[in-house]
Amino acid sequence: MHAIAEDDPPPLTELDRHRRAGLVWVAVNGNDHAVAYLVAEPVDGGLHVKQVSVHATSARRGIGRSLLDHLARHAVANTVPALTLTTFTEVPWNAPYYERCGFRRLSPDELTSGLHAIRASEAAAGLDRWPRVCMRRDL
Repeated sequence: MHAIAEDDPPPLTELDRHRRAGLVWVAVNGNDHAVAYLVAEPVDGGLHVKQVSVHATSARRGIGRSLLDHLARHAVANTVPALTLTTFTEVPWNAPYYERCGFRRLSPDELTSGLHAIRASEAAAGLDRWPRVCMRRDL
């Protein structure tokens, strides 16, 4: 999956659009350097985790989970009933990790129109070369 690992981050204009919407969070280290971030967007009444990334030097310290939990608290405070995301099924730090964080795999008949659109966009971008799944965390 080198193509995924080497993929460029989202453009600054896209990140800024999410920041202005109040849906970007950044984790920093003791030197105030960014080590992780989470970007979300509204999808079908929930908040969809568009991207969560933790720098390799800061991995396995609970930072990603902390960002997900922060998003969950934000969602609850704004009466949003669930978080969703799409991810790879066979990568240990993807679907199995998100299951440990309280997400469950959605069956095809549970997908909303917004999740269908996201999956179609991912397929068009070539992400279906590897098995993927939609997941949901009810709040």
